[in-house]
Amino acid sequence: MTKLDIQIAVEVDGWPDEDALHQMANRVLGAAEDVLRSEEEQPFPAQPTEVSLVFADDETIRGINAEWRGKDKPTNVLSFPAFPIAPGDMPGPMLGDIIIARETVEREAVDLEKSFDDHLNHLLVHGFLHLFGYDHIETDDAEEMEGLETRILATLGLSDPYAGQDPI
Repeated sequence: MTKLDIQIAVEVDGWPDEDALHQMANRVLGAAEDVLRSEEEQPFPAQPTEVSLVFADDETIRGINAEWRGKDKPTNVLSFPAFPIAPGDMPGPMLGDIIIARETVEREAVDLEKSFDDHLNHLLVHGFLHLFGYDHIETDDAEEMEGLETRILATLGLSDPYAGQDPI
């Protein structure tokens, strides 16, 4: 049983309806939670921990990226943990926020020759892992995070998004 309380905000037009996004998020983040619990022994609090998903556009995420990361450009996904934790630490009642930009997801999906939904699923997993302290700045960390993403996506029937690439 999931220990997540998923809150969704759709900030702009063009996204699937909120019910469809909620179903996708429950399936995808539930799969990520299952893998974290079973393979990584990630603890979860007794009460569901809240994760906020914001479905935005390039303009919105560009502003957030500029303000919080000093990068004045859109990006596909940003994650903001409510509290800093390392992989394996117990999360609190608020896990954090994941913000996704629709136009960037659309462009990348075309470039990657993937469906929009498949790419969005990958970005939800990617953002979710950041909330648990996973990162990809150093090569060893990238290999760990990307391997975990690949295993989670495989449980959803999705291919390895990093096949044939060096860790980012």
